[in-house]
Amino acid sequence: MPPVTLRAKVFRKDVHDSFIELPVVFTEDGPLLPLIDYMLKFEQRSASWRAKLAQGICLLIEYMQVNSHCFDDPAELFRGFVTRLSCGTINETGGDPGGLYWLGSSDQVTRHLVQLLSNFFDWTHKKSGTTALNPWREATSAEQRLAWAAWQHQRDRSFLGHTWDRDKAAMAVARARDTLLKRAPLIDHEPVKRFPEDSISDLLWRGFIVPGKQKSPRIEERLNLRDILITMLLHYGGLRVSEPFQLYVHDVMPDPFDAQRAYVRIFHPSDGLAPHDWLDAKGKAIHCIREAYLRGKFGMRPRDQYFHTHSRYAGWKDNALSSSMHFIDVHWFPSWAGGVFMKLWILYMTQRAQLACNHPFAFVTENGDPYSIDTFKHQHGRAVERIGLEAAKALGTTPHGHRHAYGQRCSDLGVNPMVIMKAMHHKSLESQAVYTTPGREKVRQAILEAEKRNELGGGLSAPPDFLSYGFEDVDPLGLLSGKSPKLIRKK
Repeated sequence: MPPVTLRAKVFRKDVHDSFIELPVVFTEDGPLLPLIDYMLKFEQRSASWRAKLAQGICLLIEYMQVNSHCFDDPAELFRGFVTRLSCGTINETGGDPGGLYWLGSSDQVTRHLVQLLSNFFDWTHKKSGTTALNPWREATSAEQRLAWAAWQHQRDRSFLGHTWDRDKAAMAVARARDTLLKRAPLIDHEPVKRFPEDSISDLLWRGFIVPGKQKSPRIEERLNLRDILITMLLHYGGLRVSEPFQLYVHDVMPDPFDAQRAYVRIFHPSDGLAPHDWLDAKGKAIHCIREAYLRGKFGMRPRDQYFHTHSRYAGWKDNALSSSMHFIDVHWFPSWAGGVFMKLWILYMTQRAQLACNHPFAFVTENGDPYSIDTFKHQHGRAVERIGLEAAKALGTTPHGHRHAYGQRCSDLGVNPMVIMKAMHHKSLESQAVYTTPGREKVRQAILEAEKRNELGGGLSAPPDFLSYGFEDVDPLGLLSGKSPKLIRKK
């Protein structure tokens, strides 16, 4: 029986009837209890981390069910698993005697799964004395040199690199995993695909229309204000697609520096300071974090704690927060976008006030429920198609392309990298390198401009003229010589 992963509520061992939703791996012997204990031990980790770990465990169990009789040493079995994870299980004839038919994974995927599994089995080894499938060993001198080089590279690029402990680093580089992965190729920062700037106005004002209301003179009837506001937060505020879905109605207010613009704060879904509209029995405001606020007042969990397939799920990146109250600021660029957002926000709040919303989240469905990311992505795709574009990640026309457009806009207009880091809530300058790396078109344009400068000042050799060397037959069409074919004569 192959393992299966099911979403399950795991109740904690106290009397408060609290639970956490986890992906639980079931085999023919029942649930894999050590994996549940491990996830509970690190329950602060993201839902995607838990899902990937469960996926890796299932793949390993499938491989063990087919190949356990082939290995005497567990570590050797794990090395075989890693090889098949990377290269696949299909042989040269197109068959697979084991029946797995794995196609093989990229170096990035393989490396991530192996790291997750190695850490899990390290933990079970320390806790229960089970065999470590990928144990540590003494690193070779070559491995230590590579590890030191990597450590030094990371230290030089870190703002707090001067605080890094060299003694601890020496202990870390002195050991290596028994099962090593092949070194990943060095990939330069690939230019990101951003939403085209010349299409954003069409998207907002012609794409997000309400079907059947296109000719209404009232803007709040003609336009889907909710999706426009979310898109503006992404495109002009640089937010990730999940972050607007953490927004409360309390989190938008007039900017202290310009009352016509909106001041928007996105609070941490659990640790952010809660609004002060939850009162105790004496009528006094309860000061607490948002997790307590949601559970106590509305019977809800923070949106990043729902299972990743739940409609309420909205993830949270480990951002550099702007305040001890645990929030990030939205920095409008260009700044006029904050004024447009404020006007539309007031209209949208009027619409939302007419719905029965038993929660504080700003963006809602027609029934008053919290709006889902998947539904927004679908609506965004339809809006993109209405203006004649194709919705595709490779074209930058998906929601995340707006954040890329924000970063690229900052870079193109010469905003200081430190300011970009702050505006995009990165923890290091390295994070925005993707926005400053020139793409293929920029490289091509730079080379053409260099050639034009060469025509004025010289410095580059002229194209070859094969006729002058007596090789008329080498280039009969004049492709390299630049001569017209009719001028080429055979002797």
